[in-house]
Amino acid sequence: MKDNFDEYLKMVFDERKHFDSFPVRCYNEYNVKRGLRNADGTGVLAGLTAIGEVHGYILDEGVKVPVEGTLRYRGISVKDIVDHCISENRFGFEEVAFLLTFGFLPSRSKLESFRKVLANNRSLPNGFTEDMILKAPSKNIMNKLERSTLALYSYDDNPDDISIPNLLRQSLELISRFPTMIAYAYAAKQHYFNDKSLVLHNADPSLSTAENFFYMTRPNHKFKDIEAKILDMALMLHAEHGGGNNSAFAIRVLSSSNTDTYSAIASGVGSLKGPKHGGANQKMMAQMEELKANISNWESKDEVYDYLCKILRKEAGDGTGLIYGVGHAIYTLSDPRAEILSGCARTLAEETDNMKEYSLYRTVAELTPKAFADIKGITAPMPVNVDFYSGLIYKMLNIPEDLYTPIFAMARVVGWCAHRIEEVMTGGKIIRPAYKSVVERSSYIPIDKR
Repeated sequence: MKDNFDEYLKMVFDERKHFDSFPVRCYNEYNVKRGLRNADGTGVLAGLTAIGEVHGYILDEGVKVPVEGTLRYRGISVKDIVDHCISENRFGFEEVAFLLTFGFLPSRSKLESFRKVLANNRSLPNGFTEDMILKAPSKNIMNKLERSTLALYSYDDNPDDISIPNLLRQSLELISRFPTMIAYAYAAKQHYFNDKSLVLHNADPSLSTAENFFYMTRPNHKFKDIEAKILDMALMLHAEHGGGNNSAFAIRVLSSSNTDTYSAIASGVGSLKGPKHGGANQKMMAQMEELKANISNWESKDEVYDYLCKILRKEAGDGTGLIYGVGHAIYTLSDPRAEILSGCARTLAEETDNMKEYSLYRTVAELTPKAFADIKGITAPMPVNVDFYSGLIYKMLNIPEDLYTPIFAMARVVGWCAHRIEEVMTGGKIIRPAYKSVVERSSYIPIDKR
């Protein structure tokens, strides 16, 4: 049966494949903003937001001028938030979640109440774990997270109400439950696909989000304070990145139709799963593993440079000619998240005796712009982005690679919920861009004459 199906697909594909192709010049001819980007690489202005500000360049009389990157949550520098949490030796993700959700920094008492709200909502609805996770495990945790998010609709007594109080209630429940759904989806995968014992840990209400993640995903519950603090920092940096990033925009598109929260947030998970978005950290790690395996002397800049050139010439790597973890759509001189994570990576490398590998990463970051200039003639600044160091940090934290992108989702659900609420409150119109048809018009042919 499968052979017949494959033959049928091949037949119809051979007949139809020319219908989906048209000259690239058509994009210029009709002034199409491919990827919703202008010709100079800047994004098409599609909306307004008071949630996150991503700043990486200035326009001077129409010319794009590179500047050091900054990221702000509700107008406040993320670096300042992180620095204060470090200086006070405390966890900060919950404070970031409050700030992004409600728009202002909480007092100590408000923050403590917020933590308790999250702690009290980490458990999943009755029957959900058995019916939605264990009975239908997935090899991909992001796939399971997306399906689980959609399934929560069935367990909500008021799922379609888009009043702000109800949206806030749903948002806080999702922020609370994402770590639990991820931990359980991972446990199910380990059991059903990797023949491991099935161990499910309930969250500890006394622990932060970062601490609970280790508590629920490690069979022995054990983790070091430095591990939890560095993961907490990664969660803070991943929580939001403006309304124009692919997953946030997907959520705003769905929210503009007044659909339910679970449908909208699930679209963000599906978007983040893609290797051009949240899945890029795994691409980056795979690329670095290839480099490590094919370079005899990691300290030789000549060897590293030569291999980077091979990747750009599509003689190595995954054949795309891309060097992952380098460059960004907005940041030009620096990605502030990568700057902070670089310091974390160095601290962990010293702690775990991985300085040789960390130095290799630094060498790749240093030599990639030269390789691009020499091979492709691209001389624009090319800083490393957040994906460059995040995978290395998770590896040194002994976090399984299956969980790298889900950790991103565990943080970004905060920003997604904030953008959904803002779109419902202020959007007003369903998002509906135009597409120009370029197919030649033709007449219908009666079936007996085809």
